[in-house]
Formats: sequence, C-alpha cells, structure tokens
Amino acid sequence: MIAKMLKRPIALPVVVATVALCISTTPARADAVGGTLGTISAIDTLWVLMAAFFVFFMQAGFGMVEAGFIRSKNTCNILTKNFVDYCSASIMFFLVGYAFMFGAGNGFIGWDGFALGGGAAGADGSASVADNLPIWAFWLFQAAFCGAAATIVAGGMAGRMKFHAYLLYTVVISGLVYPIVGHWIWGGGWLAGMGFKDFAGSTVVHATGGCAALVGTILLGPRLGKYQGEKVKAILGHSIPLASLGVFILWFGWFGFNPGSTLGISGENTNAAALVAINTNLAAAAGALSAMVTIWIFAGKPDLGMTMNGCLAGLVAITAPCAYVDPAAALLIGAIGGVIVVLGTLLLDRIRVDDPVGAFPVHGMNGIWGTLSIGLFATDGGLFYGGGAGLLGIQALGTFAVAGFVMVSMGIVFAAIKYTVGLRVSREAELRGLDIGEHGMEAYAGFQIFSTT
Repeated sequence: MIAKMLKRPIALPVVVATVALCISTTPARADAVGGTLGTISAIDTLWVLMAAFFVFFMQAGFGMVEAGFIRSKNTCNILTKNFVDYCSASIMFFLVGYAFMFGAGNGFIGWDGFALGGGAAGADGSASVADNLPIWAFWLFQAAFCGAAATIVAGGMAGRMKFHAYLLYTVVISGLVYPIVGHWIWGGGWLAGMGFKDFAGSTVVHATGGCAALVGTILLGPRLGKYQGEKVKAILGHSIPLASLGVFILWFGWFGFNPGSTLGISGENTNAAALVAINTNLAAAAGALSAMVTIWIFAGKPDLGMTMNGCLAGLVAITAPCAYVDPAAALLIGAIGGVIVVLGTLLLDRIRVDDPVGAFPVHGMNGIWGTLSIGLFATDGGLFYGGGAGLLGIQALGTFAVAGFVMVSMGIVFAAIKYTVGLRVSREAELRGLDIGEHGMEAYAGFQIFSTT
C-alpha cells in the first residue's frame, strides 16, 4: 500500500508531512550532565538540518563566484582552497572550535566540550545550546557557518598565495579566531552580556572573514601588473557565467543562512522565519540594483560583476538585522550596501590594495554596516524608531572590537606564515598559473583561455 502511494506525485509530500506531524514533539530527555532539557522538536530539528544543508551548499556558490572572477590559470587552485577549507573547518570546529565558541568559560572564550564531549552533549546527543535541538543538528549548522567564514579569505588572496600557507591560515581561523568571536556574541561572552545583536552573522561570519582577507591581502601584495604607476589595470575574470551561477547559489543558500538562524520553525518562530526570509530577499535585490546604478554613474556602464557583488553586499548587510527590522528598512539597508561595495572597491584600488573578488568590500565593509544598521533601524531600540543612541553605541563598540581583534590576530598569523614558510608563490609560478605550479593540473586542460601575462 505505501509503495503504491509513493508512486503518486502528491502522495510523497502527504506521507512526509504526516510522519513529521506524528514525531513533531518527543518527550523531554535527560541531560547526562544533570537536569532535564526542554522538549526536543522534530520539526525544528528538521528545519535546522535543512538550513545547515543550504549553508553547506553555499560553498559551491563561493567556489563558482571566486573561480569566475579570477583568471582561468588559477581556477583549480581557488576551487581546491574552497574545498579543503570546509573540510578543515569541519574537523577543527569539531575538535576545539565548538568548545571555544559555546563551551562554559569566561567572557573571552569557552573552555568545555572539546570534540563534543564533557558538558557539551549528553550521551544521547540531546544537550544543546538550543533546548529544542539535538546537539548534532545545532553543531552541523554552526560548523557550516564556520566554513563560510573561512572561505571568504580565499577570494581576496586569489592568484598568488601558496597553498600550504592557506592550509595553515584556515586551521587557525576555524579552530581559534572565528570561535572566539562567536563566543563573544553567540556563546554568552562579553558582547552578549552588553546586549550586542547579530542575528545571523554579519559580524560573526562576514566581518570576521572580510577583515582577515584585508590583512592577508595587504601582507601578500597585489598581483603582478595590477598597478602600473598611477594606472590600475583591470585583470578580468575568465567566466562571468560561473560567477553569476555562484551568486544565485549563494542567494539561494542565504535562505538557510538567515531564516535557519531562528533555530526553529514552530510556534513564534513561524512568523519570525517568514519575516527574516522576506527581508533577506528584499535586501539582496536592492543591493544589486543600487550597485548597478552606482557603477553606471562612475564608469558609464551597468557592470554585471559589480551588480552581482551588490547583491551579495545586500545579503551580507541584512544578515545581522534581518530579524530586528521591517521590510522597508531591509530595502534601505540592502540599497546602502550596494553603494558601499562599489565605493569600497574603488577605494581599495585607490590605495593599491588588490582584492580580486571584492572580499573586503562585500563581507568586511557590509558586515560592519549591517551590524551598525541594527542600532538605526531596529523596531525595538533603533535610533530611528525612538530608541535613542544606546543600542547604536553597543553595536559600534562590538563591531569595531571584533574587527580590531581579527585584524590583529590574523595579522600575526599571516606575518608568521610570511616570514617562515612564505605567503606568496614565486614570480614564475604566478605568471604560469597556480593550477600548474601548486597542483600540477589545469582546470581547462588542452587550451588556454587567456594569456599568462
């Protein structure tokens, strides 16, 4: 009977919904450490797992965007970095990162639950920071965020960074730097105690990754031929279709990134998730259009690459305030984000900082803007909604504290790598391409799309 039902197109959703309804709540489960957790919801667990899968798929989006925006001879290298930084982040976040981020400790760092042992989880995996979720679901969602933060840096340092240097970087940021920032804000640390707000990670994920990218890019230096005296040479990416596909994948994945951060879909979270989703979509659209208009004014053409980065800027900017603002404010936040990414990109070229994919303008600058915008537009406590400047001051303090911490700590890490094993490949390897020099293979074997100069 069941087999026959599953053959009918309408039957499978009905069966899934019925099973989900039957198991939507399970009895409270005992925590191995002591006490009793709240009711674990199967519906909420499924919601968070699906969101984790969406965020994981964003790695493909990052890979396509970064590959499309760089030269063909470095495609294999950037995709390899994108692949292994998620693998490294998963392992490091399991071994130490989760404990540093969510373990019991002090205002600076957690110190409990390494490898999800000790107080981090009950023997049956039921203990979680979110009482309605098993630890395994919550961990997977947070691990996907950690991987996203780590992969942002690859684009900013594309085309000239040694692969083994990148491996060292990604171990440190995913195992230590990102979890410390996360503890401050999401793990009960000192910023959380002050009332700092970052719903889904404009600061925790994006400003962290973007600021790390800026420091690494400065220490690495520009690509050969990028700056020639007063002139700035446009080094074009090899595949706008790949980059465009990547942006759409990221936009899609953001519907897991932001709405999934409600950590549930039942009860009050139903309306919250819907509000977050519409705010996310509106900010992305506004960011794309405002960036297109801005670059049209400055360059005389509606550049697609900048339009796509404007979409990502809007997504980054709305990530922190998405649950705290109304849709009209989301449009404005995204639109301002699109302007910021264009002006930020032009500024970096003016000061001779070579960021091939716009990692810092997209993630760093707009991560900061999005977090600050809570202090302006939050319907509860925002300056423009009668709340005064108190929340804005807390947001500013937290955002710039994180930026300073990340830039100093990652500056030390990148400097240590630079003066030991080295950050940058040789001139010959850079001209030939990192695909051959670092990996002994080509992404497009048998033909050359662009010259190697």
